[in-house]
Amino acid sequence: MKSILIADTTREEREQIVADSIGNIDGLCDGCSPGLIKMYQDYIDGRKELRDINMEFRYTRGAAEPDLND
Repeated sequence: MKSILIADTTREEREQIVADSIGNIDGLCDGCSPGLIKMYQDYIDGRKELRDINMEFRYTRGAAEPDLND
């Protein structure tokens, strides 16, 4: 599996990674795609790693951290 880290990818590769992950990036589905693309723009632009964006989203959605004692 190829690395998806910013240091290991070009902007074009990051755009493709996001497009492949989201699916329909034309925004023609239910209107959600433009918001998702905007959410990942920092990754595409090389400012923030995917894992950081996803963790921020999870945190703002109120998801509980996993209980490591289980």
